[in-house]
Amino acid sequence: MTSGIHHVTGITSNVQANVDFYVGFLGLRLVKRTGGYADAEQLHLVYGDGLGSPGSLLTFLVWEAAGRGRTGIGQVSEVALAVPPPSLGGWITKALAANIPLDGPSREFGEPVLRLKDPDGLIVKLVGVDMATPAPLPNAPTRLRGVTLLTDKAAETASFLTRFGYTEERRSGVTQRMGSDTDIVDIREVSGFVPSVSGGGVPDHVAFRARGIDDLRSMRLLLKEHGPTEVHDRKYFVSLYVRDPAGILMEYATDGPGMTIDEAPAELGQTLFMPPRDADRAEDLRAMLPQFALPGEERFPARDLPFIHRFNRPQNPDGTTLVLLHGTGGNEADLMPIARRIAPQSTLLGVRGRATEEGTNRWFRRVDATTFDQQDIRGEAEAFAVFVEGAVAGYGLDPDKLVFLGYSNGANMLAAVIQLHPGVVRRAILLRGIQPLEKPPAVDLLDTSVLVLTGRDDAFARDAPALADALLAQGVHVDSLQLSANHELAAADVTESVAWIRRNLPVN
Repeated sequence: MTSGIHHVTGITSNVQANVDFYVGFLGLRLVKRTGGYADAEQLHLVYGDGLGSPGSLLTFLVWEAAGRGRTGIGQVSEVALAVPPPSLGGWITKALAANIPLDGPSREFGEPVLRLKDPDGLIVKLVGVDMATPAPLPNAPTRLRGVTLLTDKAAETASFLTRFGYTEERRSGVTQRMGSDTDIVDIREVSGFVPSVSGGGVPDHVAFRARGIDDLRSMRLLLKEHGPTEVHDRKYFVSLYVRDPAGILMEYATDGPGMTIDEAPAELGQTLFMPPRDADRAEDLRAMLPQFALPGEERFPARDLPFIHRFNRPQNPDGTTLVLLHGTGGNEADLMPIARRIAPQSTLLGVRGRATEEGTNRWFRRVDATTFDQQDIRGEAEAFAVFVEGAVAGYGLDPDKLVFLGYSNGANMLAAVIQLHPGVVRRAILLRGIQPLEKPPAVDLLDTSVLVLTGRDDAFARDAPALADALLAQGVHVDSLQLSANHELAAADVTESVAWIRRNLPVN
């Protein structure tokens, strides 16, 4: 049987830093970028040798701004990459110059090892050992040397790995080394540790190689008495998923069809693909997924601002920017699909609210569905005003070509900012918003234009006129429309928003 590791999948909370490390520093090739096959709203990146060969692949699910996971029992804890032994000294110099945390060199099972940490804190070991790969890259690791597993059931984990072609080679302290025809798995006994928690820097799973579908079928039969298994077509390979006795997620993946099934070898990693089942919403997903720059490409360095935020830039931007504020339970990407339909050539800036309620994102705390924490509104409105000022200065946005679009709780936040900080938001589209302020200040807002779109069948429709009336009383130029819709967004929101922007924001 074919043996060895097919790929290792990790999680990153910062896509740009991840690309900079694995492509820019390590020199691997980005061979595929897709929407996730389990969740297409997650970006999935695949790195490897020049052809994306099985055994060279590191893949990452992008959970932007998700935070660090917790290292513990039931996971892959370290990933080892093979480099030519004479190159380790050069890697030390390179890591020091790049301010990358390192430990070593040391020796493990007779091999020289240098430990690095990627931007999320994942330990990447460079192991001085000669290993071949079909398409080696200059000055880059050649392929996966192996992984380290943390388990409180070492004997059971070791026995489970024999199904994938691994046998015991030797032991060193609490670590048992298992070897295949091509690579190794180190099993580390860690009884008493806490379980792992998913997040940035914590690998999701390790995948082992299968020659083809017949091997996959045979493995599933072999695992019939072990417990539940799942089989999924991931387009580039077909996979069987199973958990070992310690709960470690493992995959058995076919070598083919491979990374060149939809891109020529010279063009690998250039196109963002979507899973076939999500073809009907591919454009929406392209608007939602985080963008990044490869080394040498033009980039916009992220600024340290009070709110988590994300840009989506079209190929030919027209100079306008839509600033997007999600509704309760949303995030910075939620409104990007509808915003892209409203303004195809605008730069989109999605922002995430900082308040939380039962684990969901909000813009400010509330007492009940229509009663809000007034002190929290004022504090968050002030912080958002600072954010806007910083974004305009830090990213070079044209304040005369800014339009703010908020939905539900995000619309309420914009209404508060308009009234509490005159001039910060001068053009806004408020979708399903209500008046959030109990005592709005007496201010002059003659320089402000707002479109208020209410759903006729919205449960909050009865509260919407108070917002439009308050804004009109303060001098705002208000266009208020009631649509044949409920609280959810509808096609009419796009139509009316497009027309309003054309009237209020001429583009040269």
